[in-house]
Amino acid sequence: MIHTKLTERFSLKHPIISAPMAFAATGKLASAVSDAGGLGLIGGGYGNLEWIKQQFSMVDPSQVGCGLITWKIEDNLGVLEEVLNLKPRAFFLSFGNPKVYAKQIKDSNIPLICQVQTLEDARNALACGADIIVAQGCEAGGHGEKRSTLTLVPEVADLIANQYPQVLLCAAGGIADGRGLAAALMLGADGVVIGSRFWASKEANVFPDMHNAAVASTGDNTIRTKVMDIVRHIDWPERYTARVLKNDFTDRWHNNLEQLIENSEVEAQKWQQAWEIGDPKKSNTFVGEAAGIINEICSVDTIIHNISNQAEKLLGRQWE
Repeated sequence: MIHTKLTERFSLKHPIISAPMAFAATGKLASAVSDAGGLGLIGGGYGNLEWIKQQFSMVDPSQVGCGLITWKIEDNLGVLEEVLNLKPRAFFLSFGNPKVYAKQIKDSNIPLICQVQTLEDARNALACGADIIVAQGCEAGGHGEKRSTLTLVPEVADLIANQYPQVLLCAAGGIADGRGLAAALMLGADGVVIGSRFWASKEANVFPDMHNAAVASTGDNTIRTKVMDIVRHIDWPERYTARVLKNDFTDRWHNNLEQLIENSEVEAQKWQQAWEIGDPKKSNTFVGEAAGIINEICSVDTIIHNISNQAEKLLGRQWE
């Protein structure tokens, strides 16, 4: 079994955290990850409090964490306090400046996890008092930026080692098997945050056709784009795009955003109808480049077991 500062501080069997993926990361998925020895997170996403409370009603809040999209909190400031009142095991912020909300989270005695996409983001999150930094590379599914996991993680690792040695580091982006976990540890991380591989699990809230589309794809079949945010009328900050599977919709609109904006009302209705039935051809499948190494949909327990066993063999010794 692999022991790191992450497993020690959070009493985990495995140095694995599940990404708080909006819509897909339900209470069912989060609790399955925690039950298997990792740390599961509910995807609070855009702050739908009714949905978040429903997910927490199905789990032991002390065993799972929750994540919110940082820049979206200001649209509904009450959601942060409400989620903190649920007493999650950890609180995960990504995509925006955590400074405004960090003190409130820390005062609640809940560990603060900040996902960052640049070294400057990491410096800011560390200054805000983050307990865990998640260095996310552009290989990740869903929203992110431009840096790659392979270079961002060691840069952040050096920053933490030199100035904030008490802070933990996790790697994210393209990690879906034991090779990724072993590599992350060698790069200086204390663990990993995994999205796409848990998205491709039996416990995730994902339509079967979207699962099937991802399993049949490779990393080459993904693209970073803004088309789905335009048709969903979600005003994401300019710096962030989302990685999804390419399809007819992205082929038509990715390089024609101005016309898509002009036709967004009509296209939004068609996209939403396709999304509601899980049509991977007319809406978007949010999955990362790791799709190329995901070959089946299986249980969370099996996924964690396989990742950990493979990593242990590759590292060649017990981590103690």
